Parts: sequence; C-alpha cells; structure tokens
Amino acid sequence: MYDIAVIGAGPAGASAALFAAKAGKQTLLIDNDKSITKKAWIENHYGVEEVTGPDLVETGKKQAAKFGTKLTEGTVTNIEKVGESFVVKTEDQAYEARHVIIATGVLADLAEKVGLQSKPGTEPRIKKILDVDQNGQTSIKGIWAAGTIAGVSVHTIVTAGDGARVAINVISELNGERYVDHDILKP
Repeated sequence: MYDIAVIGAGPAGASAALFAAKAGKQTLLIDNDKSITKKAWIENHYGVEEVTGPDLVETGKKQAAKFGTKLTEGTVTNIEKVGESFVVKTEDQAYEARHVIIATGVLADLAEKVGLQSKPGTEPRIKKILDVDQNGQTSIKGIWAAGTIAGVSVHTIVTAGDGARVAINVISELNGERYVDHDILKP
C-alpha cells in the first residue's frame, strides 16, 4: 500500500510526489501524459531562465523518482474508498493508498465521477475547480487537491508551490506533527 498516490505529473503533481517521497512516504505518481504544461514555453519560473513545458514536466518526474516515487503511466478511471484507504483504478491496474492528491490541472471529470464537490473556476478558460479547504482537503477526507484543479493560478511556479504545500499538509497528517523539509548546504 502507498502512503500517497498522486494523480497528475504536471508541476503540482510532480512537486507533491517529490516532497512526499523525500519525506520517506511510499509515493505513487500516475501520469496520463496530458499536462497542459507540455504545451508551454516558460520564462517566468523562478530559478529557471527558460524551459519548454515538456522538459519541465520530465525534470519534475525525474526529481520525484530520485527520492523513490514509483512512476506509472495511465489514466485514472475511479477512486473508491475501502476501509481506511482508497483504491485508485486505472484502465488496467489498481493501487491502494492511504491518501490521494488530485493534481489533474484543467481536467475535472475524474473528480466529478468520484463525487467531489466542485465550483466554477476563477481563471480564464478554467470551467471547474474542486472545493478545497485551506490545506487542500476536498469534500472527501483523505482526498486532496493541488494546482489548477484546486483553484490556484495556472502558472507553473504557482502550481508547483501548491503541490508542495498540499503534500506537506498530507505528510504532516500522516506524521501527526507539522513536517518541515530543509536541506542545509554543506561547506
């Protein structure tokens, strides 16, 4: 069983998986290769002079994998609550996880199928977003949302930060205390 399953490997999802795996959580990242970031040219991402969207997405997935995230390709077709955990189903696989982070960008169909509460989007061309609390928790306890689907700006730097924020909140809940990740430069 995974501690955290992340659906969507764009900036929000890969960032969430990176933080979760680096914190020692068994992490699964499911990618359907439909991130809108893959269509972007980016020159406004702090710390990066310029990058193609496809390169940014691939770098994010590599960073998450470096710390132990299991990467898998597929489209999630359903999420079912089973006891204290969730079964995340793709077209041909099923994975069990204690928590799920939905980071599907502009795609809300899975969230609607699962029964998560949504509301109209606030960004141009974003029709629907999930109704989340200040921590990223959706209307179903244990299912979280990060990035554009959670109502934050579509900009990669913002969605990546939101993925990290939500992951830290999930890690904190799993640990029973506030989690902080600081690496220190060694001389």
